[in-house]
Amino acid sequence: MKSPNLRKTTSELGVLLRHWRDVRGKSQLDLSLDTGVSQKQISFVESGRSVPSRSTLTAIAQALDIPLRDRNTLLLAAGYAPIFSDSPWDSIEMKSVTDALKRILRQHEPFPALVMDRYWNVLMTNECTPRFFNCFIDMASRKGPRNMLHLMFDPKGMRSFIANWDDVAKSLFERVYRESIGRVVDEKTKELLTALLAYPDVNSEWKNPVALSFMPVIPMSFVKDDQFLNYFSMVTTVGTPQTVAAQELRIECMFPADETTETRHNELMRAALA
Repeated sequence: MKSPNLRKTTSELGVLLRHWRDVRGKSQLDLSLDTGVSQKQISFVESGRSVPSRSTLTAIAQALDIPLRDRNTLLLAAGYAPIFSDSPWDSIEMKSVTDALKRILRQHEPFPALVMDRYWNVLMTNECTPRFFNCFIDMASRKGPRNMLHLMFDPKGMRSFIANWDDVAKSLFERVYRESIGRVVDEKTKELLTALLAYPDVNSEWKNPVALSFMPVIPMSFVKDDQFLNYFSMVTTVGTPQTVAAQELRIECMFPADETTETRHNELMRAALA
């Protein structure tokens, strides 16, 4: 007879595996074909009748594209130690990654570039970023941690300076879904979306993750002294991350969308320095 602890472990593991299989829209047969693990064994795991080996569970997690943080949870549920480090983003272990990020941020001057966590909290910026936003609002008055989504949705933040705010707001909601780790919106992300919807004049329909445009990017137009500044963003992630923190980092770089904006932007930055 199984011990109570083993029953608890296999039950939790089965629930988690079924959850991720449902998220990815895969049947037990699909998962069997993807991994080479028999459908019968997958069924036994989900029903709590057996616990797979660590290597088998790792292969299943890989096939289901489960985020590293959740792979650790899956391993723990099976009674194994976590594989992926969960050290903070600014730990010694992450130094080589953060050094590379600092280099990217520096090289993007004089245009804004920043590093965010999975919940859009700003972790690092280049020198130009606060200088740029200070051309519109007093960034020192905003308490940390600074969150880019709140900065864009808050009427006391950048919202009143964004000419195409409705389009930008819709695109940001879509990005939250598209850029979620493992394409899964967790509870904390749902809380963030709820907070954004609480701002005035935010349409609840905007939160639906639908394609907004056939354009390759959604431009963001700021208004400064009755002049339009048009930008678009490129978002970069860490390739083949081996830690939870590395997988959850996002590097966002803003680029001028036209020559007029580039010229005006450079003038603003020189004036801000002076």
